[in-house]
Amino acid sequence: MTFTVVLTDEPRASDEAVVSDGLDEFNLTAAGVQDRRPLAVLIKENGETVGGLTGRTSLGLWFVDLLYLPDRLRGTGLGSKILAQAEAEARRRGCVSGVVYTIQFQAPEFYARHGWTEFGRVPVGADRSRIFLRKDLRA
Repeated sequence: MTFTVVLTDEPRASDEAVVSDGLDEFNLTAAGVQDRRPLAVLIKENGETVGGLTGRTSLGLWFVDLLYLPDRLRGTGLGSKILAQAEAEARRRGCVSGVVYTIQFQAPEFYARHGWTEFGRVPVGADRSRIFLRKDLRA
């Protein structure tokens, strides 16, 4: 058998499905559970998505992947609203913790105001770091 390793920045949906489905099968075999599900709270304007939060839940954890609002909507309370809605859904799905990473110029203070606590930093340059935060959802 000959295997090749392919590096790409344009994986096909079918490629991603092989990895995703394989991991789901492994988790089911190892943990007896396969409960990974996408979670999104979107901000729509005239039917078009202009911002929101995307992430997923799996094995008791809620992962926030992306949270974005255009400049004109920042400071309006929408970020807090979508974060709270996603958190409520994560709890409803049985998640006990949330995890997110951000960069110091993005929104660490935003998450801290909502009860998230830092548990690590990884420098990504002379003046910047990725900041990893978590939130206990059992409280």
